[in-house]
Amino acid sequence: MSVSHVTTHVLDTGSGKPAAGVAVTLQALDGGQWVLIATGSTDADGRIKELGPDRLPSGTYRLGFDTGAYFAATGTETFFPEVTLTFGVAEAQAHYHVPLLLSPFAYSTYRGS
Repeated sequence: MSVSHVTTHVLDTGSGKPAAGVAVTLQALDGGQWVLIATGSTDADGRIKELGPDRLPSGTYRLGFDTGAYFAATGTETFFPEVTLTFGVAEAQAHYHVPLLLSPFAYSTYRGS
């Protein structure tokens, strides 16, 4: 199974479960403009393993998470209708895993492996 250069995992820390069905976009900054590279949705385990190509050039990228739709589907009020995480990619690095720990009124992230 192929794994893309950037992967993500969304955990709903409010429910203590993976966040399934979260729509995610991957964009690259190109000449001052954000360009869409890929879209996906988290699986039952809250993961997206195939989001974009298996290699990306060095640069600035961002993941966008449609948290508003996710919480609306669960009937949960949220303060953050979307979360955007901007990060740098060095082409020489083999893999970037960018998890999102999510609750209705807070979120955090880190560089995973």
